[in-house]
Amino acid sequence: MTVQDLLAMLGGLAVFMFGMHTLSASLEKFAGGRLENWLEKMTSNPIKGVALGAGVTALIQSSAATTVMMVGFVNSGIMKLSQAIGVIMGANIGTTATGWILSLSGIKGSGLAAFLSPSYFTPVLAIIGVILVMFTKADRKKTFGTILLGFSLLMFGMNMMSSAAEGLKDNEAFRSIMVMFTNPFLGVLVGALLTAVLQSSSVSIGILQTLARETGTITYGIALPIILGQNIGSCVTALISSIGANKSAKRVAIVHLYFNIIGTIVFLSLFYLVNALVDLPFMEQQLEATGIAVIHTSFNILATLLFLPFTKQLEKLACLTVRDRPGDEDTEVPMLDKRFLNTPSVAIEQCKNVAYKMAKLTQKTLLLSLGLLEKYDKEIAQDVADDENVIDIYEDNIGSYILKVASKDLSVTDSQVVSNLLHTIGDLERISDHAVNIMEAAEEMHVKKIKFSPAAEKEVGVMIKAVTEILEMSISSFISSDVALAKEVEPLEDVIDGLRTELKNRHVERLREGICTIELGFILQDLLTNFERVSDHCSNIAVCLIQIKENSMDTHEYMNELKRLDKSEFMDEFNQYKAKYALPE
Repeated sequence: MTVQDLLAMLGGLAVFMFGMHTLSASLEKFAGGRLENWLEKMTSNPIKGVALGAGVTALIQSSAATTVMMVGFVNSGIMKLSQAIGVIMGANIGTTATGWILSLSGIKGSGLAAFLSPSYFTPVLAIIGVILVMFTKADRKKTFGTILLGFSLLMFGMNMMSSAAEGLKDNEAFRSIMVMFTNPFLGVLVGALLTAVLQSSSVSIGILQTLARETGTITYGIALPIILGQNIGSCVTALISSIGANKSAKRVAIVHLYFNIIGTIVFLSLFYLVNALVDLPFMEQQLEATGIAVIHTSFNILATLLFLPFTKQLEKLACLTVRDRPGDEDTEVPMLDKRFLNTPSVAIEQCKNVAYKMAKLTQKTLLLSLGLLEKYDKEIAQDVADDENVIDIYEDNIGSYILKVASKDLSVTDSQVVSNLLHTIGDLERISDHAVNIMEAAEEMHVKKIKFSPAAEKEVGVMIKAVTEILEMSISSFISSDVALAKEVEPLEDVIDGLRTELKNRHVERLREGICTIELGFILQDLLTNFERVSDHCSNIAVCLIQIKENSMDTHEYMNELKRLDKSEFMDEFNQYKAKYALPE
């Protein structure tokens, strides 16, 4: 092989690896949050886990990505180790789809066979991909175009490597090296090291298929241990990802490693035992690219069938390896995991899930503070203060994580979701601040032993009911993505604005009549301000949701459009809420 051939081989490998990365990333982006939904809905049924693991991995063309997601899910407490085992087994099967796709490059002939050859359809896919990327505005069309370009690069890189490898066909030194790999231990070691370095079993399989097709030196005896070693090498990505994770997440990576190591030992032992007894005639036969895909798929299916009845034992073995020690309990489960950043669509879904928890806690905190106005309790007041601190931590963690997600290559929709999430968590945090303000007002009244007049108490009670309902509507619409419910928030917010004005006017009248004191007036003014601000933030949350679902304009424009274009519907809802929360005469 000349220097020019070597450079062509390395160049082809670079194009191949970039094509694999582009294809995988684009497929993940195209699938969006559905990946997270599919994987998160695992049950204790390992067969379902295998099926979904295989399907997702075949879709995104990366078993490493699937396994790393499992490490992240278990580390975040979303899934249990027992649920992840089936998905890992399925991921090993799903990753073999790449080998079958790459084996198409060996198709030759005329008619239908020529049409199926990548040399025939790859340029067409590349042209379509460029057109979609450069001349369309729809985000999903651009992403689909990038998928086609990634696949085209994959095939072009494969062809470049094939052309460069032709010179190895008659190279005696290369043939001598290949003969060495008939030693199963050496073959497994080389396959594992190559895959560990390249961080992709699909890439290493592609290299092996190229050598098999172009040199004619790869036999069954050489390929078998290398392929099994490649499976072991694919575990390195998950092992690296588990560094710094909790013990359960480390066990996910260990399960992946044991699955491939034990499977390789069992498979090779049985195979070479049979070969020693029968002397299998095909061991020295030359292997085609399709044969490599067959071996890769057969091994992973057989290994899965072997281990499927023993998932509990595999889990126990991982627990024995990564032991629980007294006094060494895992710390609090982290809310968000950096491993998801490699799959932005999943990271965004996790941001949403954690934001939902933050929203529920915010709702609970405000309701507790409102209850203190009726009956003060020191312990509940402390709970409000503690919850507000936790909500601050939620905002810091989610906000920092969202900024990292935003730096990734996101679709237009995902970018909008990220932006609006950032605004929403800010509104939730401000609501918790107002909850503390309300709690402090209740505490002041309790300490000074002062209370509102009966009339003022009834009026404040009406306001509290209105604020409770608008909070419930905004939080529920946010969590359930219910746009219809979100659109009911703004009419009630206008009613609350009117209530605040009316309550202030009535208080002034009571001051003139000497029924109320200036001191209570300050407290009432503070409460009304907090009530009105809470309703404003609830409105912001609802508008953010509507903007995501309907690609609406900015917030102020939306408000104006809502009241102008849907005036009759808006006023009907406004009048209903106004009647519902009418102040007592």
